[in-house]
Amino acid sequence: MNILIVGCGKAGSILAQTLSNEGHDVTVMDTDGDVVEGLVNNLDVQGIVGGALIVRDLKEAGVDGANIIIAMTDSDETNIMCCLMARKLGARHSVARVRNPAYSEQMVFMREELGLSMMINPEFQTANEIARMLRYPKANHVETFAKGRMDLAEIKVVSGSFLDGMTLSMISQKLGLHILICAVKRGSEITIPDGSYKLQADDIIYITAAHAELGKLYKKMSDSKAHIRSALIVGGGKIGYYLVRQLLELGIQVMIIEQDRSRCEELSEYFPKATVISADGTDQDILLEEGIASADSCIMLTGIDEENIILSLYARKLGINKVITKINRTSLLSISDSVGLENIVSPKETTAELVLQYVRAKQNSENSNIITLYRLAENKLEAIEFIVRGGAKYIGVPLKDLGVNPGFLIAGIIRGSKRIIPSGSDFLKENDSVVVVTTNRKITSLDEMFCEQGGQK
Repeated sequence: MNILIVGCGKAGSILAQTLSNEGHDVTVMDTDGDVVEGLVNNLDVQGIVGGALIVRDLKEAGVDGANIIIAMTDSDETNIMCCLMARKLGARHSVARVRNPAYSEQMVFMREELGLSMMINPEFQTANEIARMLRYPKANHVETFAKGRMDLAEIKVVSGSFLDGMTLSMISQKLGLHILICAVKRGSEITIPDGSYKLQADDIIYITAAHAELGKLYKKMSDSKAHIRSALIVGGGKIGYYLVRQLLELGIQVMIIEQDRSRCEELSEYFPKATVISADGTDQDILLEEGIASADSCIMLTGIDEENIILSLYARKLGINKVITKINRTSLLSISDSVGLENIVSPKETTAELVLQYVRAKQNSENSNIITLYRLAENKLEAIEFIVRGGAKYIGVPLKDLGVNPGFLIAGIIRGSKRIIPSGSDFLKENDSVVVVTTNRKITSLDEMFCEQGGQK
């Protein structure tokens, strides 16, 4: 696909690299010539130095032949206007990054009346991700498929827990739950396991289940102390705003430490039920005085990655049940994981992931349509949601009779309101939503997971 990215900051650059690696024809445009030159020299992309709202520059960048334009400048208004102009100039689809909460509340209007194909609010999406982590404190990450009807959770096997040393075939039988462990990360190796696979301490497992079943598993894995009843948030920016609103709705006691006094006054007005402290959240004495040691969870959301990492390590040393760290710089993500910070969120990565999902879905709209795509385990694993199109050779064939290529697993089937954790006797029907977990990158169709012998019987 021809994709034009306007605005090449951190998120725009990540997108350019990801989409270029996916084989798309990518053109980048930015007012900073050095940034454009750097991307052109290091990636397989074309580059234009120009302004997002200059018609001449948009035309030079090939906007009239763009399948998708993605506006990622620092200004919401510029991104919205750029997309509107691009659509008038011939771009087929448009994606705008929009951060202002007021604009976010008008997303439906902007899509339906102004023709924006998609609006992405990185801070809102990041807050959603953090809220899911706090619902399931034992999980490092929880993603949702089929409009929330099926979850995929990333959980670490703790030494001495009931999962430690258990084979996969025993788990559902012993627990009486409809769950599926669809992938295991052991060290740097990713495995799509079979029933004989035995788990061991420090394995990272990826579980698909209906929301209620995952909740039951969480209860079996947790003691009463593991439930999150209070949260200390350091940093009261946009992510903090969206997050506080969700946590209060969940009945969680919230304390926010924010250095900017005027921002504290705003947050106090927005959230009278939250405790807002105007102070330096990196001050150890302040943290101890405000009771960090007694908090069930700590979420580090300052604007400086290094501060968030140090604060998170300190909170872990104090024995906080759940510590979540916001990191923007890609270079620090693997380092943070190596020092034991397992619950990391990255607004830039979240933005790139959402755009990639959209692009993949548009690219495959005439095949088994990709609805949702998540990358897991440091991008070594993909979880993809497809729609089964009519006439597919595998429709109606029991899964046990279909030859499945190595590195693929059907992790869930959603049929109307019914959620199925598949067994060998289950089969696919037209319009089913199917969640596939795979170590095979760049899959573009559900057909690719089946061997040639699989087919209609």
